[in-house]
Amino acid sequence: MGLPDPTSDLDWSGYIGSIHEIFHKNALKTPDAPCVTETASSTTPERRYNYKQIYEASNILANQLHEAGITNGDVVMIFAYRSVELVIAFMGTLAAGATVTVLDPAYPPARQQIYLEVSQPKALVTIGRARDENGDLAPRVQKYIDEELSLKLRVPELRMSDAGHLTGGEVDGKQVFTDTESKASTPPAVLVGPDSTSILSFTSGTTSTPKGVLGRHYSLAKYFPWMAKTFNWTSDTKFACLSGISHDPIQRDIFSPIFMGGELVIPARENIAHERLAEWFRDHEPNAVHLTPAMGQILVGGAKAEFPSLKWVLYVGDILTKKDCAALRKLAPNAEICAAYGTTETSRAVSYYHIKSQAEDPNALDKFGDIVPAGKGIENVQLLVVNRENPTKICGVGEKTKEKFLDNWFVDNQKWVEADNKVADHVSEPWRKYYKGPRDRIYRTGDLGYFLDDSGNCAITGRADDQVKVRGFRIELNEIDSNLRGHHLVRECKTLLRRDRNEEPTLVSYIIPEHQEWLKWLAERSLEDTEEQGTEIGPVIVYSKRYRPMQTEIRDHLKSRLPVHAVPTYFIFLKKMPLNPNGKIDSPNLPFPDAALISEEASEEDLKRWETLTSTEKEVAEQWATLINGLNAKTLQPESDFFESGGHSLLAQQLLLNTRKNLGANVSISSLYSNSSLRALSAQIDRLREGKDDSATTEDGEAAYAQSLDKLLGSLDAKYQTADPAALSPAGKTTVFVTGATGFLGSYIVRSLLERENVHVIAHVRGTKGVPAALERLQRSLRGYSLRLGLDDDTWKMLGDAVDVVIHNGALVHWVKQYKHLERSNVLSTIDALRLCNQGKPKLFSFISSTSVLDTDHYINLSHQQTSTGQGAVMEADDMMGSRTGLGTGYGQSKWVSEQLVREAGRRGLLGSVVRPGYILGDAATGVCNNDDFLIRMLKGCIQLSSRPHIINTVNAVPVGHVSAVVVAASLNPIPAETANSSSGSFDVGVHVIHVTAHPRLRMNEYLSILSYYGYDVPEIDYDQWKAQLETFVSAGPVQKDEEQSALMPLFHMATNNLPTTTRAPELDDRNAVAVLKADADRWTGIDESAGEGVSREAVGRFLRYLAETNFLAWPTGRGRELPAIKAGVVEAHTKWGVGGRGGAA
Repeated sequence: MGLPDPTSDLDWSGYIGSIHEIFHKNALKTPDAPCVTETASSTTPERRYNYKQIYEASNILANQLHEAGITNGDVVMIFAYRSVELVIAFMGTLAAGATVTVLDPAYPPARQQIYLEVSQPKALVTIGRARDENGDLAPRVQKYIDEELSLKLRVPELRMSDAGHLTGGEVDGKQVFTDTESKASTPPAVLVGPDSTSILSFTSGTTSTPKGVLGRHYSLAKYFPWMAKTFNWTSDTKFACLSGISHDPIQRDIFSPIFMGGELVIPARENIAHERLAEWFRDHEPNAVHLTPAMGQILVGGAKAEFPSLKWVLYVGDILTKKDCAALRKLAPNAEICAAYGTTETSRAVSYYHIKSQAEDPNALDKFGDIVPAGKGIENVQLLVVNRENPTKICGVGEKTKEKFLDNWFVDNQKWVEADNKVADHVSEPWRKYYKGPRDRIYRTGDLGYFLDDSGNCAITGRADDQVKVRGFRIELNEIDSNLRGHHLVRECKTLLRRDRNEEPTLVSYIIPEHQEWLKWLAERSLEDTEEQGTEIGPVIVYSKRYRPMQTEIRDHLKSRLPVHAVPTYFIFLKKMPLNPNGKIDSPNLPFPDAALISEEASEEDLKRWETLTSTEKEVAEQWATLINGLNAKTLQPESDFFESGGHSLLAQQLLLNTRKNLGANVSISSLYSNSSLRALSAQIDRLREGKDDSATTEDGEAAYAQSLDKLLGSLDAKYQTADPAALSPAGKTTVFVTGATGFLGSYIVRSLLERENVHVIAHVRGTKGVPAALERLQRSLRGYSLRLGLDDDTWKMLGDAVDVVIHNGALVHWVKQYKHLERSNVLSTIDALRLCNQGKPKLFSFISSTSVLDTDHYINLSHQQTSTGQGAVMEADDMMGSRTGLGTGYGQSKWVSEQLVREAGRRGLLGSVVRPGYILGDAATGVCNNDDFLIRMLKGCIQLSSRPHIINTVNAVPVGHVSAVVVAASLNPIPAETANSSSGSFDVGVHVIHVTAHPRLRMNEYLSILSYYGYDVPEIDYDQWKAQLETFVSAGPVQKDEEQSALMPLFHMATNNLPTTTRAPELDDRNAVAVLKADADRWTGIDESAGEGVSREAVGRFLRYLAETNFLAWPTGRGRELPAIKAGVVEAHTKWGVGGRGGAA
């Protein structure tokens, strides 16, 4: 299809008539068809009305308005309630030629008055149940109506009886509809055209005054034929009504069934609650619904009831996540999802992204990342992504941080601000010239986004201004601040949208109090001021206690002026605002609510227990509380666990740094994982303060992994069958089963296999049930395997019968967790993979290990001795008993145990390979790399510190493409079995080790110097000096709240624990690698890659380019070579699929 062309003609002349005229036709065609149903509540029975009843009732109201002098363009305001009367009020107003607007009883009186001031209605229709449940209008609102408005008609109580009789209440002792009840069969003779105004909607304004948006009849109805065709909506479709009555999606709720001749079903207010709403959907079986993502969460949150009758869900009003879609699809398997995008100014949602139902396409969510795209324009609508600096330029695919324009015939007439009309957001079209201009209109949305593909699908990345969305409601932060500043206790303020720890959008207002006014306010209430120095958080000082009484005062002030959804959750009181060099408020330096503001209050029991803690336990508890938001140190118990209390691996690194700095104890990361309770960690700190060693747990860990091997050897099969590698060739089909296929290396292994002729790949995604859940697995950390890799009996048998080669690449990579935490995911899974080789037909087996199994003094010294005497490097045939003790990481220990199990299976008949790579860097051709890799983090850490350490150790780093080539070569062309001799006798060797080593190897200082070559200002300094800079950087924290912490923070303990020693790597013999690559060239590819591969300066340049393009790294600013170009589409793939992480796809 191609990207949208702004010069193409849109169907601006295709007016199909007004919505009330279409309603008129449907009512005459099917008068007895169900139109509106209010379902029963605990206090009211069900009410059902057909088209004739609703049509005649709306005609009564329309004629009453018309006879009162209401005419085209006059505004009729409805004091609203979600009910059948709301439908009647809408349709009656439109049939009178007037413009509908809604007054929400839930809004505070001040805001209601603003709506009246802006709209200047000529008639006021009050729905009776709105008055029943909310009372009369507030005195100030009623006063404004009485004194400032010139109303032509008041309908004080609009009510529809169960029998279908409409009443409007009494005015001056007379029933309102006395004179028009006889005219129920015919609407007034009023002519409306495409440009006549139909709806007045409100959205946030740039001041405390909201903006009114006038919608046209043209755009009101034009949307629906496309919907009917696209969604297959008919007169049999039943629509649910869930939108807020003041939120413009309520128009879609009402008009969709009216246009189709379908039925609108309205739930009772009590049903719109967790779990009960899902049961309502199950019981009443609506087929279609418009939802905001927030309402969608209410629908599915905690619910168990399934509702298969739901066929279509149109999400509107906010960003839609894949998580939201997945949750809905579980309960509504037949529901197709439409992620709709639009603005109040367009009257309707004007773009869509279609997701097929779970039943039709279980893999539908595999197409995108966390956020569902906004999609592309509906029929005769274009979403234009234009350059913000040059609005005449349409952006290409993948060009980011660009602004979105809507080119269509939907855009409304104007915006109202107070008494003045304003059209600033509607822009002149620069692409075509007409004597009166093109009929279609362009609206500048203010949203930022980019084209995902050449079909015009768009993704949204944010807004160009301070306007935000919370729970589907659009809010301008300036509106909140304007009202805040109106309070005499507020001197200065700034409101921001921040995401809390659960990634939920949260409004936070930062306030500088008027101190003298505050003292007066306290005195008037006989309260005393609380002395508080404040807490320093970055560059600001926060008062957590002193102004707490002001929070209620400020919140009540805003509640009287703003909708509930616009009242901030948190109010943070500061000594002064941080300023940037321009003298403006430095918003990024305003902190998210600190623990002191939202922490749990300590009970008397907590305080008593606190006094029983040792001094070290109290110190440690306070250290935890400074790091974990919302944690009160005095609520902790001796058994409290750091990680269960909200800590994680990044905070663990910070905790160790703080512990060394503040408590004088250098606790190792492994010790923290071993002693994660308050009592155990405090005891460990006491031992260190007494001068005792921190290595006790390390020795226990070493003994644990070696002892684990001895126990697990008994779980292997006594004998293993094996396949004949000669039987595998491009001439016949070869089926390969790959675990860990969604990881960085795994995805390249899959690619390398699929590049070969007649190779069929079965990829294993662990810890899931079905393909949709497999995609969800990409969003979370790997959690380990269950029995038989978590596969059911049928799948296990299918694999056993079909698979020729097993490549076990799956593992949990974690550099600080102990062996006991990794045994299940990394070791027991290996036993399961070996067990598969004895299921069904014979197989070959490859295990992907790591050179971390060599990280002991034994092999460092052995390598040094052998290379210095000319005997070569560590041999691939080494039995690895030199690592039975001395391995320092749980990951290396888990790989060592797994290797020993696989090699033992080789002695029992299995033929295969143990592939042992070192550092796996990115794709040398495309630049794609894993940004969670230590060497990549070293690059970024050096850029952040503006320096690099002098370390001369060689680095065994190989591009991922070559590593995957070795893996596949070793899997399809294993070294033949042989007999070996030892002191205990001869034995068969069926599994050979394949070393993947770089040719040539770079030294660490050579690798890091490439940064300078490409223009990064990172002078080389002594390691100890660099280490001190890193510690200072991490201790200081980010200068700005949104500035990233050090890239080395996850590996901080490794980076500062004698890196020149810990990065030493033995030289490796790789003759087996040469052999399998030569065999692969002979038998499969014809390409000899046996010379090996290293990481070149150009390859690192491509990595840097990719990392800069994806915003992981800053661009170089100094003198140096330009970063090499990378393949087109790589960055787009990163955006769409999330490549570049440890668990990402490539």
